[in-house]
This record gives sequence, C-alpha cells and structure tokens, in this order.
Amino acid sequence: MARVRTIAVLLVLSATSAVAQPVPAPSSPSPTPLAPPVSAAPPATSAPVPTPPAIIAPPEEAPPVKVIAPPPVVAPPVIDEKEVTAAPPPKATVAVKPAEAAIKRARYDVAVIHALDKISAESIRFEAAVGRPVRYKNLVFTVKACERSAGDEAVEDAMAYMTVESQPRSAPGKPTPPPRQTFRGWMFASSPGLHPLQHPVYDAWLITCRAAAPVPVAAR
Repeated sequence: MARVRTIAVLLVLSATSAVAQPVPAPSSPSPTPLAPPVSAAPPATSAPVPTPPAIIAPPEEAPPVKVIAPPPVVAPPVIDEKEVTAAPPPKATVAVKPAEAAIKRARYDVAVIHALDKISAESIRFEAAVGRPVRYKNLVFTVKACERSAGDEAVEDAMAYMTVESQPRSAPGKPTPPPRQTFRGWMFASSPGLHPLQHPVYDAWLITCRAAAPVPVAAR
C-alpha cells in the first residue's frame, strides 16, 4: 500500500516539473535588407502651347428710337387715248405660196375579185361592177368604190371598198334566211392579208380595178 502511494507522488511531481519548464520563444527571422529606391526619370520638357487670342464680339448697336417710313409710291399718270400715237403698220410680208393640190386617185367602175371555196378547193375570178351586187355561192359582194394609187404615191396599188354578206339560197318551200354581214371595209390588191375576209368556208381578195368596157352599139 505504501508503495502505491510512493508511485503516485512521483507521478505528481513529474507532471508539475513538466508544466513549470519554460517554453523557448520561436526565433524571429533576420530582417532582409530592402533594395534602394529607384529614382524616377525627370519628365521631358516640351515647348509651351500658345494660347489662341480671345475673340471679342463687337458691341451690339441699339435699335433706332424712331423708324422713318419710306415715301409713298406715286402711280404713273393715266394717258388719254388721244395722246397715244398709233404704231406704224408692219412691213409687208412675203405671201405664202399655197401648197399644190394633192393628186387624186383615179376611180374605176369594175373590181376584179378572186374567190375560193376552202372545202371543194374551187376558185373563180369574176368582175363586180360598182353598185351592183354579185353572188358567189352563199356570198353576195357589193362594191362601193374601186380606186388605183395616184402617181405621187410610193406603192402602186388597187383598193376597193365593199361589203360581203352571207346569204344562203332559199330552199324550196322554206323562207329565205336573212343576210348576215361578213365583211365591210377596204381590200388592197398588194396586201390581201391587211384586211382580209374572215369566213370559215370561203375566201376572197381583190385583184385590180379597171374601167368598164364600152357597151357595143348594134349595127343598123
């Protein structure tokens, strides 16, 4: 039992000596010498900038105290008609020469027409006197005028103004159907396609214009 107490006392004494031992202070590092400060380069000297001269505005003029009105405009005097001198007459001008009268086209009494049946390919050339209707199958031609080009025209041509009516022949025991106008206008011999007859069965165009043959006189 005494031995146990002795061991406990020794343990207490060793712990007390450990606490009372001073702890050494940490060694501080030696200070590092600082580099000498670098001196800044002196600023470059520049030429002084000239200062622009100040603009002095002219003093404002005070408005006039009294405004002078302009003098009134005097109207020109009215001149009497008796005082006005008549202007001299104009100089005589050269008379304009009248244009020469255009040469008229020669007119003829008979138109020569060529007709074609498109179905049967039958063609015929016939003459139609001015003002007299001429029948070709179901077409009736009536020539109103037939002319030839004048001497001063560039193209020698023949033209006829006519009307063409479609009128079928009357069948026995049936009334005659009314005519229907198929063409009306000028036909030109040199240009048949300029103003052609438009019909599904027949075609016709002008050949020329000529004078009517004199009527023979019977011998006595």
